[in-house]
Parts: sequence; C-alpha cells; structure tokens
Amino acid sequence: MKPSSAAALTFEEVVMGRRSIRGFTREPVAKAVIKEIIAMAMRAPSSLNTQPWNFYVVAGAPLDRIRAGNTERNLAGVPSSREFRSHGDYAGAHRERQIGVAKQLFAAMGIERHDQEKRQDWVLRGFRQFDAPVSIVVTYDRSIHGGDIAPFDCGAVANALVNAAWSRGLGCVINSQGIMQSPVVREHAGIPDDQVIMICIAMGYPDDSFPANAVVSQRKSVDEAAVFVGFDA
Repeated sequence: MKPSSAAALTFEEVVMGRRSIRGFTREPVAKAVIKEIIAMAMRAPSSLNTQPWNFYVVAGAPLDRIRAGNTERNLAGVPSSREFRSHGDYAGAHRERQIGVAKQLFAAMGIERHDQEKRQDWVLRGFRQFDAPVSIVVTYDRSIHGGDIAPFDCGAVANALVNAAWSRGLGCVINSQGIMQSPVVREHAGIPDDQVIMICIAMGYPDDSFPANAVVSQRKSVDEAAVFVGFDA
C-alpha cells in the first residue's frame, strides 16, 4: 500500500500491524518520503536530548556496490567487521525464539532443513540487504563511543523509523548482515571515521507475492515479560 493511497493508520495499527519485510518491489522510494520518515523517527527519545544518531541513506549504484562488496568479502571468508559488540551465540529461551522465527521463515519460503543451496541463498539475501531499493545506515558520533547510551538511543530511533515507514506504506527490516563488512559500507556510503556504524535498515515497498513477508513473528506474553510491583491486583 503506497503512501498516496494509504488511509491514515492509528498508532496501534502501526505497532501491531508492522512486520519485518524481506522482499521488495523494484519501485524506487522518493527522497521526500524518506526525509519525512526520518523526521518522524527523530522524535524518538534520547538521553539528555543528545540525539547521537546520523543517517546515511543509500540507493542506486552505491548501494549495489555495497551489496557486491559485502557478499564477496563474506563468501571469501573475510572476518566480520561490524562495529557494534556481539554477545556470541544465543542459548536457552533466546535460542528457542531465534530458531522459532527461522522455522517460520523457512516454512514460508519452502526451504527444507537439508536444502543447503536454498539456505545459502537466504543468507546471501541478507548480505545483499534483501535487495531493497534503499538502505539507511544508522551511525553515531565516535566522540561518545564506549558506553551503552548511544547504542541504546540508536535502537530507539531505529524502532521509530521502521514504524514511521510502515505508516507511510513502506516496509523495513533491521539488518546487521548488510553491514558485516564495514569498510565496504564506509567507502560507498561516504561514512567518515568520526562515525560509528550501528546498524542498517533495508527499506522499500513490500512485495506482496514474497512468502516471507506474510510471517508475523511470535511474541512472549506480557505476563512472561513484565513484573508488576505495588499493585493491588
């Protein structure tokens, strides 16, 4: 559904209806629409109003060069150079949820457990930022690198951005595979050394025929997630 024809969505409709989009049409996204989405996203809260985030919005030939370089280097075995800290492998309930959504996606795409060719193709799609027409690389100022507040604030703005995009008929997926080779991203997106690359967000108009786009990931219940203290009932 395009912004020009979309009925206004309520906040609840956006939050409850949004899902990660991994298949996009070839239709370009107007710069004016992206600017409007970013402006809305930047109403996200940040610590002491520091607003550490910056956005490098990439499309066309530069994005194609990022896709190619990221894919080639990863297939060649070049170690990941993502600039945010990783915790390593998941375990317990977190691993179960990771496997759960993978099963949903693979079932939707018809990828069998033993089909290594299709599994590899799925991984390569991630390296290519799912062939989206737009990639928004979120960075923050290196001068405040080293703590957890700036990445926390960037998480808030990323969430706001994907919801704002959904309200305008656009789909997104927050994608760390697309920035696994940070030198490639820096070179072709023109990101200077005074910025730390946090994450990238693939954006475009959803391809309704792409099976994985229908997947709605499961969420744990409020009772599992929340502890209420001081309430009578």
